[in-house]
Amino acid sequence: MIWEALGSAVLGLAIALAATRWLPSRFPDRALVLGTGPAAALLGGVIARIVMGPGHPAATLAIAAGVSMAILSLLLGGNVRSPAAFRPEVAPHPRVP
Repeated sequence: MIWEALGSAVLGLAIALAATRWLPSRFPDRALVLGTGPAAALLGGVIARIVMGPGHPAATLAIAAGVSMAILSLLLGGNVRSPAAFRPEVAPHPRVP
């Protein structure tokens, strides 16, 4: 159990480091990402172990990695346009006297 938890946390940290190096401008704060990655992976690993039971370390680590990536994807910011930018340009209707 301890090794799976430690492995999950290290895997989450590696994913968070890779994410901050790959897309540094899309994440709001590097410290937030580096804290969220291991915490999410640890949570995913613990939940996977509770659900599947002992004896499935590879599956537990895979689920921990998936949970870490899913939670980190929620932190992604980016070049999101405002809702007004999605409205089509409409020409004004001519007024009939």
